[in-house]
Amino acid sequence: GLLRLLCNETQSKSKVCANVFCGAGRECAVTEKGEPSCLCIEQCKPHKRSVCGSNGKTYRNHCELHRDACLTGLKIQVAHDGHCKGERGAMMVCYVADRNELRRRVIEWLQTEVVPDGWFTKGSNFTDILLKYFKNYDNGDSQLDSSELLRFIQHNETAVELRSYAEEENNRLLRSLCVDALIELSDQNADWKLSFDEFLNCLRPGFNPPDKKCALEDETYEDGAETQVECNRCVCACGNWVCTAMTCDEKSPAPEAAAGDEMTEEEWSLRVAELNKHQETMEKMKSSTKEV
Repeated sequence: GLLRLLCNETQSKSKVCANVFCGAGRECAVTEKGEPSCLCIEQCKPHKRSVCGSNGKTYRNHCELHRDACLTGLKIQVAHDGHCKGERGAMMVCYVADRNELRRRVIEWLQTEVVPDGWFTKGSNFTDILLKYFKNYDNGDSQLDSSELLRFIQHNETAVELRSYAEEENNRLLRSLCVDALIELSDQNADWKLSFDEFLNCLRPGFNPPDKKCALEDETYEDGAETQVECNRCVCACGNWVCTAMTCDEKSPAPEAAAGDEMTEEEWSLRVAELNKHQETMEKMKSSTKEV
């Protein structure tokens, strides 16, 4: 009896719902009155094609994303295919596009402060403005380190808000990572601080940052390229390899490590440093041939 009842129900459902189109993440169901109604999908098919939602959350597939949007009543769109970049367990890195965007915003805000020379008054040019800020944020050693540079950039919070992630804290973290990338951009003597000349060069509107590529075993990789090193993921960001630092599980020991030999975090960071060192040597070789 129950089976016949179910059959009747599915038949009436396919009839009642025949011409009803429910939006993404919803499906048609029949109400007690026998009328069609769009409800959030009960269960998505289990296929896996990860997508990143505009809320910074990774979903197993498009259906799961739309179902979540339906259940929460939030407007969630597909930001891009694959995992979200700013997730826990994933990596937060400042890509060239992020760094350039932050730099562009700072320059735009500084340019609004340029005042042309008047009849009787001396105006202020770009260099004057930068010098004023430099003196303002420098602790007296005539260098801006990353915390001073970050404070300078936050001086105009609204102009320099990066909006790559849904969570505010991720955007703040991204901004401080990009501040380091800005320092690296024009830090000639590699002391991770900017002298006034380096600061000026970094934010000079006419300066086009060169594209640094990442090197690995004599090949170069573009920004955003990914590679697997043992059980960790590394991405190329602003010319450096940035890697996750997970301890590898026993199931897949690295070929050179005996089973049970975990790479400590220290060994791991040395390993990543080696990756990037290799590249500096390549850069130096290139630049020394230029200078000759």
